[in-house]
Amino acid sequence: MAPFPIAIVVLFALTTGTGPATARSASVPATRAGGLRVLAFADGDTTAHQIAASSRHTATLGIDGVNVSTNGASVSAPDRTSLATLRIAKRRHKPAVLLFGNYSDRLGDFDPAAVHALVSSAAHIAAVTKSLARIVRREGWSGINVDLEAIRSADTAGVVRFVTRLRSALPRRRTVSMDVSAFPTAREYRENGYDLTRLRRVLDRVVLMAYDQHGPTWSGPGPVGGLAWQRASLRAVLHYVPARRVDLGVAGYGYSWPRRGAGRQYSDAHARAIVAHDGSHSRWNAKQGEWTATLRNGTVLWWSDARSWRLRVALARGRSLHGLALWSLSLSDPLTTS
Repeated sequence: MAPFPIAIVVLFALTTGTGPATARSASVPATRAGGLRVLAFADGDTTAHQIAASSRHTATLGIDGVNVSTNGASVSAPDRTSLATLRIAKRRHKPAVLLFGNYSDRLGDFDPAAVHALVSSAAHIAAVTKSLARIVRREGWSGINVDLEAIRSADTAGVVRFVTRLRSALPRRRTVSMDVSAFPTAREYRENGYDLTRLRRVLDRVVLMAYDQHGPTWSGPGPVGGLAWQRASLRAVLHYVPARRVDLGVAGYGYSWPRRGAGRQYSDAHARAIVAHDGSHSRWNAKQGEWTATLRNGTVLWWSDARSWRLRVALARGRSLHGLALWSLSLSDPLTTS
């Protein structure tokens, strides 16, 4: 689907200029124009101040969250931080959805075996969905955001069964959305556990995680989520799912690739501060829509900030999407217009 002319105008305005770009702190524009809505994710490090700074332009808070057990038979209860963030959302009259995933503290990553143990057992599906419905009713969540990642292709049908059962278990008017890893071809979604044709019949929203294209533990240096890769991944999803039910996930953070040792994740503000302290210079890459810098010790950084966000707003508008999803408020520039 080709972008509407307004998106072309915005993209042109943001990728041209009269002088060199500088990586200064910037605020993210509102996304009310065009009807876009923003799902902003709050992780365990997100502060009340960060939520407040972006509250005006946040439609829904996604709060991290709870995880399935290693054996797939149960789900953890929301911890004190998650419940405190839920209270903040309620005070601000914001709908809040609870993230349910398969992240393993033991592995330090998402656990595909836990997904298999869950979705391959009808009894486990029934127990977990019943527990999630109970949590939603008891604590007043607006819905569940399913964040099952590193899914095996053999579990594709089981994931559909799980989401379908969750949909029927939740009270009326509670939403079910699902985070979907980004791939640039339609074939790759099913190969990686996502039967989008069947999932779209059950889900209120598909959140395309159009970030982590590159990262220090799985690739060499590169953009967190480059524009061309995002466009291709979005085009592949729209082959299956109507645009009005898709949110474009956007990174508000960066990564480093040192010559020696392990790289790490940085907030936008921290990435800028590192470059400034090093006396190096950042460069805006208009093709990728992100910032990059090479420090004097050879460390390479890439990050996606407020300027990157503006281009993704134009992309979402041009494709007539439901909205955008920001990961995360603890790392990104604030969602403001000032």
